[in-house]
Amino acid sequence: MNKYLLYPGCSMESSAKAYMESLNAIVEPLDLHFDEIEDWNCCGATEYLGINLIPAYSLIARNLALASKQKNGTRTVVAPCSACYLNLAKADHYMQERPSLGVKVNEALAAGDLQYKAGTLDVRHLIDILVYDVGLEKIRDAVVRPLTGLKVVPYMGCMLPRPDYQHRWSDHEHPTELDDLLRALGADVIDYPLTTSCCGGHMTQIGPETAFELIRRLVSDADGRGAQMMVTVCPMCQMNIDAYQNETNHFFGTEYHMPILFFTQLMGLAFGRDPKELGIGVELVSSRNALANIGVEVPVTQEPAAPRKKDEGLPMPRRWNKREAQKEAVK
Repeated sequence: MNKYLLYPGCSMESSAKAYMESLNAIVEPLDLHFDEIEDWNCCGATEYLGINLIPAYSLIARNLALASKQKNGTRTVVAPCSACYLNLAKADHYMQERPSLGVKVNEALAAGDLQYKAGTLDVRHLIDILVYDVGLEKIRDAVVRPLTGLKVVPYMGCMLPRPDYQHRWSDHEHPTELDDLLRALGADVIDYPLTTSCCGGHMTQIGPETAFELIRRLVSDADGRGAQMMVTVCPMCQMNIDAYQNETNHFFGTEYHMPILFFTQLMGLAFGRDPKELGIGVELVSSRNALANIGVEVPVTQEPAAPRKKDEGLPMPRRWNKREAQKEAVK
């Protein structure tokens, strides 16, 4: 049995709950065992590192310190979320590269009776574990319902393959790990040059028009190549393309309907698991039509509730369509 320490991160319990559900569904067939890091905390995502460096790295390193104390026969920490993976790997790397940073971070950790010796742990992403530890042959052997006929584009996102501190990925611009795994499941994988292009991250909240253009590029290219579905490894990418695709259509006057699922959900399908068990059906852009092509029936779920209107609160930015934005720009 392959044993690892798991850092789930905040999104796996909320917006990316389907990611965690599908991960739990595939561990048994692959003989994997994950021990969740006890008392883990948020990694700070991307914003905190731009606000206050030492507290930000201390927040991240606290998880590494906790993991290093937790004995389960492994020194490998697995992070399914790309942002979490990047933050944990970055903190470990820079604490080694910049000893003064390590000293300051450990001074902060000492307040909680913790410390972390950089380099003690091996931080890896989930897909890295699946492709290189479990292996494509074992994954292929676990397939009982091949995804033959499902046309997918593999979308790795921008945070996973770069900067690649430990040189784990096949290529920084066009890594093949996700392509190879999806082919092992029997899916028809379409070459996708934008596999590492940015989805916009939190630009949906800061500069919606910029975010919509980034999402449009990704979806438009996938659609133009005949894809029935985008497949990702990142909770932020999945949320952006799923939740903001309708607003992107409104902004540009387009009518794209491109579902985006987690790669673990497709693994679960190929392993014969029930779609509902994998969190399939809760995505906003339904995968029903795409999966019907391979004989998979997506469960009917309750429509998501409209946002509750508040009498008080901060004013929200106006959602422009493209023509309105252009008019406003020339004023």
